[in-house]
Amino acid sequence: MPDPALLLEVNDISLSFGGVHALTDVSFSVRKGEIFSIIGPNGAGKTSMLNCISGRYQPNKGSITFQQQEMIGLRPNDRCNLGIGRTFQNLALFNHMSVLDNIMVGRHHLLRNNFLNGSIYWLLGARKEELTHRAEVEDIIDFLEIAHIRKAIAGTLSYGLRKRVELARAVALRPDLILLDEPMAGMNLEEKEDMARYVIDLNEEWGMTVVMIEHDMGVVMDISHRVMVLDFGRKIAEGLPDEVMANPRVRTAYLGEDDGPSTTSAAAGEVA
Repeated sequence: MPDPALLLEVNDISLSFGGVHALTDVSFSVRKGEIFSIIGPNGAGKTSMLNCISGRYQPNKGSITFQQQEMIGLRPNDRCNLGIGRTFQNLALFNHMSVLDNIMVGRHHLLRNNFLNGSIYWLLGARKEELTHRAEVEDIIDFLEIAHIRKAIAGTLSYGLRKRVELARAVALRPDLILLDEPMAGMNLEEKEDMARYVIDLNEEWGMTVVMIEHDMGVVMDISHRVMVLDFGRKIAEGLPDEVMANPRVRTAYLGEDDGPSTTSAAAGEVA
């Protein structure tokens, strides 16, 4: 029988672009309530894997099941409706819109009233619905401590704040699974500490399972329950953070080390 604790199962996923093999026979599973990190050098296939899960890419081979439902062939919007949200490595905000409006976009799939029934807006309770969604967004704004910029135009904000706004938009989906593509990239130490705290709170207090790509090994070691390592599109290790970082293949392929006696100091910093 299927294990009800398994939220996401990826089986033998392969993805090619012409003659370039982005992913080759990658398999892993994520249990409900986990923070699961995917690490590896640049070009290892990490973002390609998130794109396969979220529906931006359709793999050439393999299967992806979410809550025991096959995802291959489903559009990204369909996957959002099933409870999968994500952020992007390159920010994908609407820069001309306010922070509040950007986050409200994340609620669009939950709206029942639309322009077709706009003429009887009040009778159908659309105003009440909008107020309910606005209250949800305000909770997220308070949680991510961005009330002071709620009316600011997204494109005018600093990089760190825009990353926080994008996280807010993904959280607005109220997903069961949230995919985070380098959430700490480009941030200073204080911003990274704040973002790591938000990820932990989303997992522990908001009940979201997290699949995260991250280059900062200090963050990965501190907050991940399990870690998978990709190299040239293939999985080379998976397990508890300490076990993975002690793996000689990981030291050689990812950290660029020989079979040295220790990885602790190398794993503690930022790896490009």
